Amino acid sequence: MKKRTLTFQQIYREGTSMLKEAGIREAALDAWYLLEFATGISKASYYGDPDKEIKEEEAARYLGYIEIRKSRIPLQHITKEQAFMGYPFYVDEHVLIPRQDTETLVEEALKVLKPGMQVLDLCTGSGCILISLMKMCKGLYGTGSDISEDALEVARKNACRLEVNAAFIRSSLFEHISGRYDLIVSNPPYIPTSVIEGLQEEVRLYDPFIALDGKEDGLYFYREIIKAGIRYLRPEGYLMFEIGYDQGNEVACLMEKQGYRNILVKKDLAGLDRVVSGMYNGE
Repeated sequence: MKKRTLTFQQIYREGTSMLKEAGIREAALDAWYLLEFATGISKASYYGDPDKEIKEEEAARYLGYIEIRKSRIPLQHITKEQAFMGYPFYVDEHVLIPRQDTETLVEEALKVLKPGMQVLDLCTGSGCILISLMKMCKGLYGTGSDISEDALEVARKNACRLEVNAAFIRSSLFEHISGRYDLIVSNPPYIPTSVIEGLQEEVRLYDPFIALDGKEDGLYFYREIIKAGIRYLRPEGYLMFEIGYDQGNEVACLMEKQGYRNILVKKDLAGLDRVVSGMYNGE
């Protein structure tokens, strides 16, 4: 029997169709990323010669990745990488996949940072927030903490990959943290426990539950960090959070009651509340 020969365009269309049939939302985009990952082809090469024949082993590898993605395993768990603030971060099943929404937190933090400042990133996960800040504002002293040692290993790998000299500590919030900081940032678990079961499969089944679960009302970690944070902030130091789209007013009120001032709620590119920040007045 004659072997079937396939072009890059044909295999890409086949992969896209398979993902669409499996109900993958961004089937064409994911099919393209997997084609890049499996073969190393660039968009320029593809569009320059879409009818170029694909090697048999590359086609088999690509379709294997497509089959994995059909089972709702996240794209980034296949490629082991996600871009964030323009930097390539290693990711696996032990950390939340960095999302574009979180870039709003980094952008707001950069507005108050200067070289020589001390930064603490609570619930650091992959380390994407802290490492991006240290890449984009040279001369910072950065510490990341997380309750998960597996997550910290990912963060350390990313710090090494991106040549950032950050310290990473295993700690349940402030349990093993000492000193005072000019900025504390956090993207803590903020999804109410009862909501998690309704999330899309890629999140519900493959993101670490501990990184999603914000307890009964989703505000548990905000309360704890806001209350304890004043003991770890320098006068006129800032506390900044990523929040869920419907949590802005509640988190801002919690900060106001604890004595923070200059409290701001910042929207993301979709126009949804995404960051709450406030300054510790030192009293």
